[in-house]
Amino acid sequence: MSHRAGPHFLQIPGPSNVPGRILRAIERPTIDHRGPTFQALAKEVLVKIRPIFKTTEPVIIFPSSGTGAWEAALVNTLSPGDKVLMYETGQFSTLWDELARRIGLAPEVIAGDWRGGARAEVIEERLSQDTGHEIKAVCVVHNETSTGAVSNVRAVREAIDSAKHPALLLVDTISGLGSVDYRHDEWGVDVTISGSQKGLMLPPGISFNAVSKKAVEASKTSKSVRSYWDWSGQLANNPTGNFPYTPATNLLYGLVEACDMLIDEGLDNVFARHERHAEATRRAVRAWGLETQCQEPSEHSPVLTGVVMPQGHDADALRAAILEHYDMSLGAGLGKVKGRMFRIGHLGDFNDLLLMGTLSGVEMGLAVAGVPHAKGGARAAMDYLTGNA
Repeated sequence: MSHRAGPHFLQIPGPSNVPGRILRAIERPTIDHRGPTFQALAKEVLVKIRPIFKTTEPVIIFPSSGTGAWEAALVNTLSPGDKVLMYETGQFSTLWDELARRIGLAPEVIAGDWRGGARAEVIEERLSQDTGHEIKAVCVVHNETSTGAVSNVRAVREAIDSAKHPALLLVDTISGLGSVDYRHDEWGVDVTISGSQKGLMLPPGISFNAVSKKAVEASKTSKSVRSYWDWSGQLANNPTGNFPYTPATNLLYGLVEACDMLIDEGLDNVFARHERHAEATRRAVRAWGLETQCQEPSEHSPVLTGVVMPQGHDADALRAAILEHYDMSLGAGLGKVKGRMFRIGHLGDFNDLLLMGTLSGVEMGLAVAGVPHAKGGARAAMDYLTGNA
């Protein structure tokens, strides 16, 4: 068939579906990024993005994916050879570690089992041993997109403080921002890294560094070579509504709309909606007789649910069958769990009917692919949603 009726169901854990309101904002005519109209737009967006991070400090916006924001966070605060403590929670923490090595840092990785978040007590123990303060930064992924586990960032900050260690705290919340409660200032984060294509409901293309005063001071003594990622040009130009190079102008129109949508709904309501859909999804998984990748109940992600396949069955074959028969895309297992699990995204501009369509598609897909399961997962989710409206 050259045409398939109905919309494609994009249920990966990002990029998320872009609402019509944001698409209409993005499609505005391109404007002069050195003119007064853009300056007004830039000033507006730089103010509106701060409450989303729950910060009063600057938020730097780069025309890039989240990977660029990873690099920016590292090269602005650290120098070649600096030791950084990184916690392995999944594929994205692993990729951040690889990037750090490529740019000349010396990561020390605390190994994890990919079934939960970072353990603050382990971080505290390691920092307490570092009496010479060789470790310059602690890097943690807030919402690990590859597994569906959330790390307790507040507890990590408390661990650093309890160890009386001066290390900076760098946190990746690329998939968490706008979907999971996050508090840059209150939790004492020095650099928060995020991107446009997840809870902010935009296409990929812009990323963020929210920076503390301590991080900005560190950037003044960092010896890492940087140009495009240099904070100083951004911090000097942004107050007048300018960027040191061409910004992603039309995506910034969309970002204004995204911020307005989140604030209009109320961030607490947004977070509660995501938690509710995540719980309904987990109930469906349990009813199917399957297990979630994240095993710690307090660390289940509101953004996505990782589902482990029965022994002898391939997650990618299931995903292919669901795409072929029901035109729905699910997230693949990455790295160590490739082929062993799939990921259901339930984030962004998302409601009960979209979730029920998604879970029904998964249940039909399990049947058509011959994956052993019990029926009634979608029904279990429906019962939860109707009982917790």
